[in-house]
Amino acid sequence: MKSEQRGRRTSAVEVTNVSRHGFWLLLGDRELFLAFEKFPWFRDAPIAKLVRVQQPSSHHLYWPDLDVDLAVESIEHPERFPLVSKVRSNSRLQRTPARGRR
Repeated sequence: MKSEQRGRRTSAVEVTNVSRHGFWLLLGDRELFLAFEKFPWFRDAPIAKLVRVQQPSSHHLYWPDLDVDLAVESIEHPERFPLVSKVRSNSRLQRTPARGRR
């Protein structure tokens, strides 16, 4: 029985570097950068939780310790997936008075 070639990756997805601006993710033969500005839920994550990433399908990544799911397309094209809500506030909502105050 012959062993696998040395130096070969064992995971299809791997965090390769982390900086104060974001982190690099090796996905197959591509390296993608996830800026904390565009992916803020990773900003305060401990390194041990950040590097534990799974690839349930070719177009889907999951960080189980952080409960974060991402489509690979959202990493490749974050401009297509803005984090800004476009819902308008309801100006008809009225504040209710605090208890004991009227």
